[in-house]
Amino acid sequence: MKSVIYLAGGCFWGIQGYFDLLKGSIKSSVGYANSKVKNPSYELVCSGSSGAVEALELYYDDSILSLDEILRRFFSIIDPFALNYQGNDIGEQYRSGIYTQDSATLEFVLEFVAKYQISLKQKIVTEVMLLENFYPAESYHQKYLQKNPNGYCHIDISGALREI
Repeated sequence: MKSVIYLAGGCFWGIQGYFDLLKGSIKSSVGYANSKVKNPSYELVCSGSSGAVEALELYYDDSILSLDEILRRFFSIIDPFALNYQGNDIGEQYRSGIYTQDSATLEFVLEFVAKYQISLKQKIVTEVMLLENFYPAESYHQKYLQKNPNGYCHIDISGALREI
């Protein structure tokens, strides 16, 4: 069955590059989630005035790739304790987050994060909330690491090929 989830973890190029390699990933696009401004540009998002976060819109086949596996993999490639940065990417637009379109999925994600938090000493600061909006990023951002294999990325996308 086709499902969708929105993931933010620093620069969206690496998140997309990683999740595109997973079996069960159907379609993805990068863009700006939860913006206070309609259809923001990259420049506006980088200015911090839109409130948007760089995010991945991931459509997946949940009979092949479960939400549980997506979340486990997501937390393995981001720093869930970093507030408004990931790697060298600094700013509110680089905060980490998980956004859903429905309350049932939101509840699943909240329970996952609560269970994940139990064994940790630091507090997870990854946002978990319903998606307010999503605007696709400019075309040059889409599949950026496929077009630019040596492009900057704080995520080791080859990790997608390993079992977790």
